[in-house]
Amino acid sequence: MNTLAEENYLKSIYHLSLNAENVSTNQLAALLNTKASSVTDMLKKLSDKELINYTPYQGVNLTSAGEKIAISIIRKHRLWEYFLVEKLDFKWDEVHEMAEEMEHISSNELIDRLDKFMGFPEYDPHGEPIPDCNGLFKIHDLKLVSAIGLNESGTIWAVRNHSPEFLKYLEKQELIIGKKISIAEIIEFDHSVVLQMEDKKIQISREVANNLLVAI
Repeated sequence: MNTLAEENYLKSIYHLSLNAENVSTNQLAALLNTKASSVTDMLKKLSDKELINYTPYQGVNLTSAGEKIAISIIRKHRLWEYFLVEKLDFKWDEVHEMAEEMEHISSNELIDRLDKFMGFPEYDPHGEPIPDCNGLFKIHDLKLVSAIGLNESGTIWAVRNHSPEFLKYLEKQELIIGKKISIAEIIEFDHSVVLQMEDKKIQISREVANNLLVAI
């Protein structure tokens, strides 16, 4: 049995490793808002459990056992988010913190029954893929809005920033999952982007464009 803190570290390493083969102590400290020395102590514990490969000053990555646990936690998190939005009518900006607590429920039978009850959803309310009971999930070829060119179009599929403030902003601007957009203009001065959305245009900042993923 792993502690809540250990599970949070494994999940964090998994997320960071999506963009780099090895994750640094400083990256983990920044993501988890803790001291580098505390990170080092935890990495030693996880290494002793053979859940990570860890060499001081060379970074860390998950073993197959560690990755399995991390994906299981992510599966629980995203299923609970889906449940809270689709079955209990919470808004997509309200569920992340609750799912952070519920993801540590240890009963796999409960999670499998929850999955079946909801019809085996493939994506959470933020567009993230939900791993199945075998840890497998669909991967779509998505692009950031900031990475697509003038006059290109696509459908908003997922968001990278799950903070309530960001999600409330998106909802207010009607930039929600499933919305079709096209790039009407790219402002050279600050690289903000003007989106065409059906019969209206909206200008978004570079930061917003860097956190919206679309399927072309």
